[in-house]
Amino acid sequence: MIGDDFAAILKAAQQGDEAAFSRLWHDGHPALLRYLRVVAPGWYEDIAAETWIQVVRGLARFRGDEQNWRAWLFTTARRRVVDQTRHQARRPATSLDALPDPTLAEATGTLVPDTADVALENIDTRAAIAVVSRLPPLQAEVIMLRVVAGLDTERVARLLGRSPGAIRIASHRGLQRLEDLLTEKGVTR
Repeated sequence: MIGDDFAAILKAAQQGDEAAFSRLWHDGHPALLRYLRVVAPGWYEDIAAETWIQVVRGLARFRGDEQNWRAWLFTTARRRVVDQTRHQARRPATSLDALPDPTLAEATGTLVPDTADVALENIDTRAAIAVVSRLPPLQAEVIMLRVVAGLDTERVARLLGRSPGAIRIASHRGLQRLEDLLTEKGVTR
């Protein structure tokens, strides 16, 4: 979270200041990727890129505080996920798993790791996302929006088209299920 400087950073970004936009991106992008890894595991990077394109297009018109900003960012991402899901349903694709890995370095025969993946592995984010991904879809999305995106219950309810009570129940059940899953793996508090 950016905090007290948010209004000034937003205004500067809206006026074309690249450093200010970079600050918004650096604040929101890691959480956005974590959220998308759960709700759209096969397309998360593409959807993140499409989300930021939409954000850039609409940035000048955005009005609100930091919580509204985060809600707008994740709402935009969720809409891209819905669009992608509809697109996939209409035009199923054939798997490209048989293609050679594009990160294979031809000269050395070694893999060139993605910097973002290395960073995420170092902080065990993948393990946490894998556990959250085992939750029912609504619970996983609510947990990601509440914990990773930092959105309050009311904003999550509006974003998902559910009542705040339903969000609280999904959050409670999701956290309870996470506790059970972590206990199964031998992880303790």
